[in-house]
Amino acid sequence: MSSGTEWESLVGTAVVIAIAVLATVAVLVLLRLVAALVSRRLPWVRDFARRVRNATTATALVVAVWIAMAITAPAEQGWWPAVSRLFLISTILVGSWLFAAAISFGFERLIEREETVLVGPEARRRRTQLLVIHRLVLVSIAVLALGAVLFTFPEMRAVGTSLLASAGIASIIAGLAAQSILGNLIAGIQVAFTDAIRVGDVVVVEGEWGRVGEINLSYVVVYIWDERRLVVPCSYFTSTPIETWTRRSDKILGTVYLDLDWRVPMDALRAEFTRIVEASPAWDGRSSSALVTDAQGGYVTVRLVMSAKDSDDQWTIRCEVREKMMSWLQREYPDALPRTRVEFGPQSDSAPASSTGSSAS
Repeated sequence: MSSGTEWESLVGTAVVIAIAVLATVAVLVLLRLVAALVSRRLPWVRDFARRVRNATTATALVVAVWIAMAITAPAEQGWWPAVSRLFLISTILVGSWLFAAAISFGFERLIEREETVLVGPEARRRRTQLLVIHRLVLVSIAVLALGAVLFTFPEMRAVGTSLLASAGIASIIAGLAAQSILGNLIAGIQVAFTDAIRVGDVVVVEGEWGRVGEINLSYVVVYIWDERRLVVPCSYFTSTPIETWTRRSDKILGTVYLDLDWRVPMDALRAEFTRIVEASPAWDGRSSSALVTDAQGGYVTVRLVMSAKDSDDQWTIRCEVREKMMSWLQREYPDALPRTRVEFGPQSDSAPASSTGSSAS
């Protein structure tokens, strides 16, 4: 082929590619206009179009250029099979991206709908399960895409046949080598579908109080109250007892303990406690009580119990009651505060001087 003919073929290929790109852009613009019109009746169509826009554009352009080159001069060249394979791999990857984006949008819409219909523990349970299924689907798409890319090479097909013959031995070796990883993956699925914990649950893990923020396939992220993050393997939640405050309901009781002197006026204390609780916006009105639960070592222990609609309000009302009761006792009944007593008496051979004391935390 002469240089002039080669130049003409290159120019023709460039023209066909340009036409294909322009046609693809025109189709994408038309689809965007159609989506805008349809979204007037179905608002979610606009969000869907925005979510898959980049993936759709990439997929359409790759396919358009591939077709344009396949019907022009490059298809007759010796290097075309290698380039065509690259286009095939690119199409698989961007197509998987487009599919994953559409799947992600569907799961997000489903989670939003569940959150508007359900509330409380049931909503957290459904959200956790949907999040785990979403991640499993995305991982499956990635694995299938990688497998499809590898099987575009004939060499890999031959290797795959021999690998299948030794799958039993390979599975045993892989199981022994990656038992902790597989154990965490299985534990992640177990955590999601056995309803052990859910996204949004308030838990105490390793002595830390926080809220479950993320449940992934292999680990859970607990958002600690002071903005730290505790990353815990999923297997921890299937093998270690944990404390959860929102298993069946967000409602919870809060407790404040006061170590006071025996001269504390319980009637007045109970009346003041009731006044503080009833005036607090954090109290949900379910229950409250003030009782002496212990009396030893020179002081009495008064337990104040108040209810709240969730753990945040419970923490707030506990701090409020503790502070206001302390101030009230200091102001009105200082003799009721814990103190240490030392008693001196005449010494004798049979009865030496004695002392008693108490202190409060």
